[in-house]
Amino acid sequence: MSNKKLVFSGVQPTGNLHLGNYLGALKNFVALQKEMECIYCVVDLHALTLPQDPEELKASTLSLAQMLIAVGIDPDRSTLFIQSHVSEHTECAWLMECTASFGELRRMTQFKDKSDKADFVSGGLFTYPALQASDIILYDTDQVPVGEDQRQHIELTRDLTERFNNRYGETFVVPEAVIPPAGARVMDLQDPSSKMSKSEDSPQGSISLLDDERTIEKKIKRAVTDSEGEVIFDSTNKPGVSNLLSILGAATGQNPKDAGKGLSNYGELKGATAESVIEMLRPIQSRYYELVNDPSETNRLLMLGADKAREVASTTLDRAKNNLGLLPR
Repeated sequence: MSNKKLVFSGVQPTGNLHLGNYLGALKNFVALQKEMECIYCVVDLHALTLPQDPEELKASTLSLAQMLIAVGIDPDRSTLFIQSHVSEHTECAWLMECTASFGELRRMTQFKDKSDKADFVSGGLFTYPALQASDIILYDTDQVPVGEDQRQHIELTRDLTERFNNRYGETFVVPEAVIPPAGARVMDLQDPSSKMSKSEDSPQGSISLLDDERTIEKKIKRAVTDSEGEVIFDSTNKPGVSNLLSILGAATGQNPKDAGKGLSNYGELKGATAESVIEMLRPIQSRYYELVNDPSETNRLLMLGADKAREVASTTLDRAKNNLGLLPR
């Protein structure tokens, strides 16, 4: 590892990635590689907190890893791996489960939200914050880029880390939650009051990173605007138009307020937005399908990442087990 700050981020393999995921988060993942030591993990074990179809889970895990590489995560510069390929994560999770209190886990907001909606509530759904903590602390992580909805989990991770260190001596680095630079806030094309979500939830309002050119054009041409006809950025009074300008600006590297200059009507705005999105996604899709057609290359890169991750994780876990008083082999 270098002297750069170390950043860890995990992504669950659930659903196809869409334009909002890319412009809102993944572009920042790619940019971080220039200034940070980055570890990116496909957290397939977290997906098991809810029942999964085995073949779908396998396919979505592989597809997500390929897409992360396609958008610009460089396995030579960063560590990219599948969570279940590094068994230290589950072993360290038990140490964190034994460090957390029942009350702390019960108070987690996401557990309350998901358990209220689920027909079957697994024990893993209750304890998964301990696995999430282990994901982070195994790598002596300095920073974890999170949205507000994940801040509670990082606070718990900090509490568990400090408690463990106080009981058994300095063992883990206490991570810091950082709110990443604001990416483009991409809204649903059919309901610009809601964030863009998975295509299964809003087929016409979401653009998948794998949509073909014709589909992208059709979805953007059908995007909700208004009856005024003026191409200006005003997210309060013109949310649909402003959403298209945000997408156009993010795709072309412009401020959304400047992206519409020279466009006289909504037809031109939609045409320019569709063209820019297609051009932006073209190299991503090309690289993705290269990897799909060469599974051995994907496997090679993922094994390389798992080996790099295990080298660090095993050292950290051995240190924790030694400090705990567990007898070495």
